[in-house]
Amino acid sequence: MPTPPVILLLPGSLRVGSSNEAVLRTAHAVAADAGVGAVLYDGLAGLPHFNPDDDTDPLPGPVAALRAAIERAAGILICTPEYAGTLPGSFKNLLDWTVGGTEICDKPTAWVNSAAPGRGGGATATLRTVLGYTGADVVEPACVQIPVERGVVGTDGLIADEGVRRQLRDVLGLLATAAVDRRAGVTDQA
Repeated sequence: MPTPPVILLLPGSLRVGSSNEAVLRTAHAVAADAGVGAVLYDGLAGLPHFNPDDDTDPLPGPVAALRAAIERAAGILICTPEYAGTLPGSFKNLLDWTVGGTEICDKPTAWVNSAAPGRGGGATATLRTVLGYTGADVVEPACVQIPVERGVVGTDGLIADEGVRRQLRDVLGLLATAAVDRRAGVTDQA
C-alpha cells in the first residue's frame, strides 16, 4: 500500500488560539479521514528576519528546518490572517525565506481564508503574488473561504462543526490528488 501524501500545514498567525491555527489543527485532525498525512509547522516565531545576505549555505537553523519541511511535503496548506490589508509581517517573512530556495517550486499549494465574508482579500491577494514568485503550484479548487468565528473553536483548539471538517477533508483531498498526479507526471493539458 502506498504511503499517503503528507501535507505541510503552515499557519500565518502567531496569536495563541487564533482561528487560523484552529483551522489547521482541525485539518491535521481530519487528515487521516481524507487519506492524507499532515504535519503542522510550528516554527514561525523562531524564524530570523529575512536578510538576503543570510540566504546562503549554511542557512540559519530555523530556515534550514523550514525548507526541509517544505521539501519533504507533498503539498502545502496555508491559513493566515489579514493584518492591515495584507499578510502579517511574520508570515511574509516566512515566505521571503522560501523565495531563494527551490523546495516550494511546483509544489501543490492552497490556502484557507478563515475570515468573515468580505474580509481577508488583501492577505489572499498578497499570498497569491508571493507564491507566484516562489513558483508554487497553486491548486485553485483547494483555495477556499471557510469563515470561522472564535466561538466555534473548542477548548481543545479544534473546530467540531462537521461542515467545516468536511470542507477541510475536501481541501486536503484536492491537494493530495494534485501531489499524486504531480508524482505520476500528470499535468493539466486539456
